[in-house]
Amino acid sequence: MGIQSGTITAIEACSPAKLNLFLHVTGRRPDGYHSLQTVFQLLNWGDDMRFEVRTEPGVTLSGDTDDIAPEQNLILQAAQALGQTDRGAHIHIRKRIPRGGGLGGGSSNAATTLLALNRVWGLGLEQDALQSLATPLGADVPVFVMGQSAWAEGVGEVLSALALPKRWFVIAQPHCTVRTAEIFADPALTRHTPPITVQAFFSGAGHNDLQDIVLPRYPEVQQAWEWLNHHSLTARMTGSGACVFAALETEESARQIAAEAPDGLTVVVAEGVDRLPEMRVVG
Repeated sequence: MGIQSGTITAIEACSPAKLNLFLHVTGRRPDGYHSLQTVFQLLNWGDDMRFEVRTEPGVTLSGDTDDIAPEQNLILQAAQALGQTDRGAHIHIRKRIPRGGGLGGGSSNAATTLLALNRVWGLGLEQDALQSLATPLGADVPVFVMGQSAWAEGVGEVLSALALPKRWFVIAQPHCTVRTAEIFADPALTRHTPPITVQAFFSGAGHNDLQDIVLPRYPEVQQAWEWLNHHSLTARMTGSGACVFAALETEESARQIAAEAPDGLTVVVAEGVDRLPEMRVVG
């Protein structure tokens, strides 16, 4: 399919990371999935992605996901979900978000792919249609398609936009990958945490039910949490880990803590944002 004159031919985008500011497991559903409550905080930091229209049909991918089999790659799965077999695009990605860190990297990449290809291909799909495509790809994909920090329930797909206080985050990245399925399958996991209200969250309620399961199993996560908790009592694991974070009022205070990270521990400072960063049209 040829590129029409005057259409967008290339887009660059930040595929942002997220934090779970708390994560409660409130029940187990008949289908085996767990019902959750959480708050998704988007960050102004993540992976870099570029999307270029190709005249040849099909989607090609290069960059930092070459070691992932195509049938397991969420970027390619998202492109296929759009059902545009007669259109073409090349996607390049530079990864910063660690895999298995609880920061939603793969889900964010999938959502960014849906949003960017919808635009460069001129499909004109509305939010509801994109959300329908996002849900089967993974529980965290819909919030990135929504493009706003949000209160979430269900398995993470029942979303309500949320305006969050301006905060900076210190994010420690232990050098290990937590196996999410293993954590949710642990018999010791609390599965009946009473639901809380948004008001209770803003008053300080909330914790991460998965943290007590992960820390004893993964010494690297335990050590990162202990270091960060020493500097800030807000230290908490995000998602199923491995990353842990602390919320700070200012960039300066966040960077002061990050500067004291122990040798060998990767630490990032990022600002929380309520909305997805704008994509940049470059061609």
